[in-house]
Amino acid sequence: MKEPFESTHPGNGGIEQAGFTEDLSRIPARLINAYRSAHYRAGFGADAILLRIDHYSEPLSRLFEISGSWCATFVTACNPLGVHQSPQKNRAACERLRKRLNLYIPGQHDVIEGLGLDPSGEWPGEESFLVLGLDLEVSRALGDEFQQNAILWASANAIPRLILLH
Repeated sequence: MKEPFESTHPGNGGIEQAGFTEDLSRIPARLINAYRSAHYRAGFGADAILLRIDHYSEPLSRLFEISGSWCATFVTACNPLGVHQSPQKNRAACERLRKRLNLYIPGQHDVIEGLGLDPSGEWPGEESFLVLGLDLEVSRALGDEFQQNAILWASANAIPRLILLH
């Protein structure tokens, strides 16, 4: 597993993992900006957790304490490589991702359904999963397998980071 490194690129939110800083990524800047401005909601109703990139999450920290996990990833299978797909294709891809997650995470309570939300409304909400205890290496591999440009990953500090995969 690659170690995180501190990037000096202004506005990139600090630590970038996976070997791609924003200025080295092949992902268009407009998509990276969309990922950075998105809201990532895990769960539904009063117990939902809202995650923002590079912002400490007290609810995520409490979830780590309760679950005994030291990390989490927020991942989707929707819209591979940032290309809009039909709702049916996205739903089928997320069903495949959920089945794949079952191979890594035995506890049903360690996978929380969620949505990636675009506050501008340009993109519809993307079905996603907050997965407790999934290390960075496996998280990156799943993102690659489902052709995602990026994932969110948080270590024990409960600060979700944008992990660019391309």
